[in-house]
Amino acid sequence: MWPLKSRCRTACAAAAKSTLALSEKKWDAVVIGGGHNGLTAAAYLARSGLSVAVLERRHVIGGAAVTEEIIPGFKFSRCSYLQSLLRPAVVKELELAKHGLKLLKRNPSSFTPCLDGRYLLLGPDKELTKSEICKFSKGDAEAYPRYENLLENFCKFMEPLLDSVPPEKLQKASSLNHRMKDNMYKSMFWAQLLQRAASMGHKELLDFMDLLLSPASKVLNNWFESDVLKATLGTDAIIGSTGSVKTPGSGYVLLHHVMGETDGDRGIWSYVEGGMGSVSLAISNAAREAGATIMTNVEVSKLIIDDSGRVSGVLLANDMQVHSSVVLSNATPYKTFTEFLPQDVVPDDFLQAIKNTDYSSATTKINLAVDKLPQFHCCKLNGGDAGPQHMGTIHIGSESLEEIDSACQDSVNGIPSRRPVIEMTIPSALDKTISPPGKHVINLFVQYTPYKPADGSWEDPEYRESFAQRCFNLIEEYAPGFSSSVIGYDMLTPPDLEREIGLTGGNIFHGAMGLDSLFLMRPVKGWSSYRTPLQGLYLCGSGTHPGGGVMGAPGRNAAHVVIEDIKKH
Repeated sequence: MWPLKSRCRTACAAAAKSTLALSEKKWDAVVIGGGHNGLTAAAYLARSGLSVAVLERRHVIGGAAVTEEIIPGFKFSRCSYLQSLLRPAVVKELELAKHGLKLLKRNPSSFTPCLDGRYLLLGPDKELTKSEICKFSKGDAEAYPRYENLLENFCKFMEPLLDSVPPEKLQKASSLNHRMKDNMYKSMFWAQLLQRAASMGHKELLDFMDLLLSPASKVLNNWFESDVLKATLGTDAIIGSTGSVKTPGSGYVLLHHVMGETDGDRGIWSYVEGGMGSVSLAISNAAREAGATIMTNVEVSKLIIDDSGRVSGVLLANDMQVHSSVVLSNATPYKTFTEFLPQDVVPDDFLQAIKNTDYSSATTKINLAVDKLPQFHCCKLNGGDAGPQHMGTIHIGSESLEEIDSACQDSVNGIPSRRPVIEMTIPSALDKTISPPGKHVINLFVQYTPYKPADGSWEDPEYRESFAQRCFNLIEEYAPGFSSSVIGYDMLTPPDLEREIGLTGGNIFHGAMGLDSLFLMRPVKGWSSYRTPLQGLYLCGSGTHPGGGVMGAPGRNAAHVVIEDIKKH
């Protein structure tokens, strides 16, 4: 084995040589950030014949879709932890299965234990789901298939929008030919949208508007009567949000999270073998095969603007310059325009709109290594092996919509929830590649945790530890002995997500998914087509249409816009 100093010198020399190679040529496109959207954009750009370099600040690619071995032998999906939203077009066009993507379907898909000794299992097995809901309400069991069918129809209506560039107005003078093509695209876009709306019928269209505009609590209360079913479904409406199930517009977030599919099965969430980093790895394999260069440990500090006011490359943290015809930023809109650029190069109203976007977060992710599976006292299915209760998302501390709202109100008042809403997943129940035999990886997606708590600081180790123990103690109420099974854990609070992953405010969507920040309004009004006020600069991350989650749509859509613009010149 080489001496440590020798290995370090060799690694540093190799990194310096690679960085030098970056600066010695002019690239067609440079992508800032090796998150899954940046990698997706790079893959499409490289496949079109462009020379592409992806520059990732961290030591590992993937951004929030990343696998990291924080505790030896345990591979954590450190941020995002489930797959469903990845667009089928991306999976098919980039041949991700060939590049190593393997999805593990979950059945049942969710388990909600109750303190009174009951529990609710839901999943793709319609008979199981019906009998489980019947334990709480026969009426709800009858209504549930109709509810699922309605959401599926809404998803079919929305889906074409996800894979489309918003019909944004042209921001600068263009040729007659380009204006005609643009007008034709917009006319076709709106005509197809109106055609789909008309096919829904008057009542279904009203139901759709009700879902978009209403609090999720209103939607669910109108459909169901049993608290545990409403709460289980309601968690989809608050994931990654600072809002409550009673917040107007939370119904859209609910719809956003049921919009995906796994291998053609709609609404089915899956684990990814090897963790969520395997999604990013498969996309990077496709990009590299197409000729893209992907580099880690390369930090961009500024964008280079030439004398004509056009972006012409990036300045690295080591003061080296990398020149390119265009730059795509997979960083958040806030980071892109406030950290990479001087204040006076974009219109003030645009910059203010970017700054005034809601980047707040109440999300904390805790990744645990445990020496045994949790044993739920309500469930007679317990044993040493993984059972149905361990396969899907386990909803802890959310037996009613009121409990979820109460947890949210704590955060509004400046303190982490006294009884947090926890989504627990145990990917190692299906994926045997991420933990040692007999041991397991557990993900806790926790809400609500304010960025700056009024009663302490996330920088204080004792404060952090006390909150982690609060979560473990809550799980202990449902699964006695859980705390003693914990070997170690990794916790990412909102400031940690900002510092480690680059998520402004800790917001997992690169900006809130409110109705005022979607479609033609994302990231800001007038600039939804991935272009920016700076020529040569494009956005390709979750802060653009259609938003957050491991979708790949922003990266794919942005790449198509860049390719179209390069062809024009």
